[in-house]
Amino acid sequence: MSSSSAAGEQDREYRIEHDFLGDVRVPTESYAGAETMRAIRNFPITGIAISQMPELIIALAWIKKAAAKTNFEADDLTAKQAKAIMAACDEIIAGQHHTEFCIDVIQGGAGTSTNMNANEVIANRALEIMGHERGDYQYLHPKDDVNKCQSTNDVYASAIRLTIVQVNKQLCAATKKCVEAFATKAEQFAHIPKLGRTQLQDAVPMTVGQEMQAFADALAEDISRIEDMQKLFLEVNIGGTAIGTAVGVSRHYLDNIIPNLQQTCNLELTPSANKIEASWDTGIFVFYSGLLKRLATKLSKISNDLRLLSSGPLGGIGELILPQKQPGSSIMPGKVNPVIPEVMNQICFRVFGADTTVTFAAESGQLQLNAMEPVIIWSIYDSCTSIIAGMDTLVTNCINDLQVDEARVADLLNSGTARVTELMPHVGYAAATKIAQYIIEHRVPLDIAIHEILPDRTEELFAKLDLQ
Repeated sequence: MSSSSAAGEQDREYRIEHDFLGDVRVPTESYAGAETMRAIRNFPITGIAISQMPELIIALAWIKKAAAKTNFEADDLTAKQAKAIMAACDEIIAGQHHTEFCIDVIQGGAGTSTNMNANEVIANRALEIMGHERGDYQYLHPKDDVNKCQSTNDVYASAIRLTIVQVNKQLCAATKKCVEAFATKAEQFAHIPKLGRTQLQDAVPMTVGQEMQAFADALAEDISRIEDMQKLFLEVNIGGTAIGTAVGVSRHYLDNIIPNLQQTCNLELTPSANKIEASWDTGIFVFYSGLLKRLATKLSKISNDLRLLSSGPLGGIGELILPQKQPGSSIMPGKVNPVIPEVMNQICFRVFGADTTVTFAAESGQLQLNAMEPVIIWSIYDSCTSIIAGMDTLVTNCINDLQVDEARVADLLNSGTARVTELMPHVGYAAATKIAQYIIEHRVPLDIAIHEILPDRTEELFAKLDLQ
């Protein structure tokens, strides 16, 4: 620690809070409390705070608000307490106090630290609203009141599902935007014939429009799957408390928490059919991570194609002209790199790795709880938001201004063997092969090769292939 940092720490004011492990110093200005401070010290892992998942913070506030309303209805909270908790939650839902959620995204404890971070922030803000000092928990307690009828087992499990619901909508919108961009290019380039390739070798003719439409349709296939995932994450185990047994929950709470939460977040929620199973089963996250990997595989393949087709520009294929976004070298003058497809590739590689993480984490749950949920939600959240950002920049900085070098496209098509396949129905495979070999050996266009190999049929074949 630098001397200036040390001096800053010395000048900072603290209050003393207590938990069953002892006293904890908490910065006076902090809404967080003792257990949050312990978690900050225990998990200095990535340097990325849970506040970087704002949808998770909002989901936690939804749950705490609905719980406060339900507990008030059951006479388990006073009107003053419930009103203050709900007001604090509304502020968080509106985007306030998110910096108070400062625990690392990777943490032990199955999300307990995150749940307590929420309980403490809401409790201390609610105390202020009630006219009390932060940390004066005799009037409103993080566990006894904010966390009443709840456990991390059901709060965190439900919150991470509601997090995916929010982000999934953004993913669907971004994918549609990408599909529309490629479809627009397909229409724009529909008139341009080009060389189709298999295994990086000349194959048969197609159009640039067909190539772009194939990109669009490959991504469009996943939109319905992304939308279908929504209802699976709307099944939540809130009300199950510890391991799904509903221990410590009033009858009123059990019957009304889902309807109240549904009203709070305006989502069509359903209760888990088996709350004990739902407390440990993270299979839905494996399923969703696999969908992200599938989408990333397609995006990476498309990005590879964009890089290949724009390669050169003089020494490679050079059919596509990508927008020039930045100088490509500190030493090679005039070089411009395909940086936007390159960044999309790199995003996709991270998604592939994250999917492996999710798989291992889901498998590693033991008995009645999966303690690895924090790395599951962070891996999926990071993958999902990175894909969204990647598709947005791919559309904005690459696809929208994509151009075709029509002269280069025509030259490659007409000087290759692609159209020889069209001759097979008329001359047979053996004769067509001789024509293809002649083109390759002598570097001549198709019309000359036909004339040399089948001189007596030149006029007929020219007519069939519409050659001049």
